[in-house]
Amino acid sequence: MSAPRVGRAALKKAKLPASASASKPAPRFPVADGTGPKTLPKRANQHLKDPPSTPPSAPVSPRIMTIFGVSALALSTYIGYLYASYRREVTQSQSLSVPHDVSDRYNHTARTFDADVEMSEKVMRMGSKRADLISRARGDVLEVSCGTGRNLQYYELGQRRGLDNKGRVGVHGCRSVTFVDLSPEMVEITKAKFAKQFPEHEVPVNFEVQDAAGVSRRPVDPSRKGDEGYYDTVVQTMGLCSMPDPVGTLRHLGTVVEPNKGEILLLEHGRSHYDWLNRILDNLASAHADRHGCWWNRDIGKIVRDSGLEVVEEKRWHFGTTWKYVLRPARREK
Repeated sequence: MSAPRVGRAALKKAKLPASASASKPAPRFPVADGTGPKTLPKRANQHLKDPPSTPPSAPVSPRIMTIFGVSALALSTYIGYLYASYRREVTQSQSLSVPHDVSDRYNHTARTFDADVEMSEKVMRMGSKRADLISRARGDVLEVSCGTGRNLQYYELGQRRGLDNKGRVGVHGCRSVTFVDLSPEMVEITKAKFAKQFPEHEVPVNFEVQDAAGVSRRPVDPSRKGDEGYYDTVVQTMGLCSMPDPVGTLRHLGTVVEPNKGEILLLEHGRSHYDWLNRILDNLASAHADRHGCWWNRDIGKIVRDSGLEVVEEKRWHFGTTWKYVLRPARREK
């Protein structure tokens, strides 16, 4: 009887076989009684990794802070200087008594005119705008208010058939050019520039001291059948601002250009799209006109409409202060 008891006791103390213990896998999550494993569950997607920790940002160096502070101080000082200069100019402008006709100022500014406007025209890329305008000039050309000849380099002397730089088909280039300005000093500068720019040319070129409002047709060429002395193209850049009667001048120019196919090309500066900028132009208009001979706050669009000329093309740049027009004489009723 004792032997079976000993056997049973030995069996109780014996370890379970490995197969028995493997039949019950260890739980993957902690159980309520605390007997389960203490490790956290593995991620479902083994390809996911913890995002890298963000390193602490480096502190701004005192040198950078000093540069930033000095720059801010310099900028604020410059803005203050500009505002003070603006207020001083406004006060001065409002105290001036400037005549409506300021065209005589160009006799005093002719020698320094190019230097005065060179930087502003480069910043505003006026060279490309002048070149685009003059590329339309063809046939017998009249340029009024020629100034110091800032358009000279863009003229194509001599006529040709083919495409121009805009892909237009036809006869391009100038058969003759006449330069007119009210300032004798500016006409002389234009004449000297032309001689340097075109030392050899075969087309007739004339230089005249004359008011744009009084120009007449060119002399009739008897070798050309049906020639009536009209110009094929009239050019004017930055001229309406200095004329005492810009509307009347435009109307007159419409009588010297060929009635059917002739064009009047304008590049002007005047009022803006924006009221705040127009207020600045108005506040400084008298001082600017007295110094430079230019009323820069004129409404170019209204001047063109009042002239009665037909608008072929209109463009504006620089907040609307730079105006380009291609005009034709008003169509005559048959």
